[in-house]
Amino acid sequence: MTIKYLDLHTINRPYEHAADEVLRSGWYLRGEATHRFEQHYAEYIGTKHCIGVANGLDALTLILRAYKEMGKLKDGDEVIVPANTYIATILAITENWLTPVLVEPDINTLQIDDTLIEQAITPRTRALMIVHLYGCCAYTDRIGEICRRHNLLLIEDNAQAHGCLYDGFHSSPQRTGSLGDAAGHSFYPGKNLGAFGDAGAVTTDDDELAAAIRSIANYGSSRKYVFDYQGRNSRIDELQAAILDAKLPHLDAANQRRKELAALYINKVNNPQIVMPHCQRDHVCHIFPVLSARRDALQQYLLDNGVETVIHYPIPPHKQSCYAGWNHLSLPITERIHREELSIPCNQAMTNEEADYIVDLLNSFA
Repeated sequence: MTIKYLDLHTINRPYEHAADEVLRSGWYLRGEATHRFEQHYAEYIGTKHCIGVANGLDALTLILRAYKEMGKLKDGDEVIVPANTYIATILAITENWLTPVLVEPDINTLQIDDTLIEQAITPRTRALMIVHLYGCCAYTDRIGEICRRHNLLLIEDNAQAHGCLYDGFHSSPQRTGSLGDAAGHSFYPGKNLGAFGDAGAVTTDDDELAAAIRSIANYGSSRKYVFDYQGRNSRIDELQAAILDAKLPHLDAANQRRKELAALYINKVNNPQIVMPHCQRDHVCHIFPVLSARRDALQQYLLDNGVETVIHYPIPPHKQSCYAGWNHLSLPITERIHREELSIPCNQAMTNEEADYIVDLLNSFA
């Protein structure tokens, strides 16, 4: 048996008609498809605004840039961020001349450890950026309380958690992307809600922030040939918006299938050399990460038996050469995750037979 990590051809085939409709329309940017998707996605997430942008990195970068234009952030301000994340989260901070402050994850959830956040706060701290990594909600009631008490902006990196819910003890369920002051979303093709190329969005309830982001992303212009900001070109195109709008009504069903497969893995894999993830009930399983001290041997074993896997991610941000000033830092939990993590196939294109085959392989790994 040969099992791809992610079979995008099978997943995307039902939505090819949306691309054809855009091509026939003759309108490719800032049209009705974009307007519809922004409206529908804002309603789905539960926010007043959705602004389509070029990609997920731009979404986060534009949030921070808009807050600087609004006077809520300035050069050198500190932004607390999980050490265990994809580097784009941190790139958005440093691109805006802000200072990332890295906080270790909880080894059980692999998300930012909310018991360590408060000790990282200094007089220069102005924001907390949480990352719903792997499709798991990183938000906790404690995080919300910390942000309120210290008057911190709460920004969500929701690139990997489309459709994820937070069901708190003191509130009704809310989707990630609506829990903080603003959220950045990526629709990279491999995401749970994936485009046919790069695309992203910002969601927020803040009218002023939404207007600033929409303007900055359009060369700094709110009216044609009138420029309020030194902006950039970061706009979602009609093709991607139409495809995403066609996929959106099916997102919850696709996520449910991912959850079923994750439950199958968790219930059936029993191997002391493999640590299974601590999945929350509303984890949307963008990535199904297992940990193993023999990660590289496990990956080769699965490949030899026809199963593709991916490592998310082999080198943590603080050990990358682009952040050489951090290379001396010791963040042992983050480093263990990046040393041991292996992502196994878990998506709606898979069959139970394929999942059972992977379970048998994992249980047989010695």
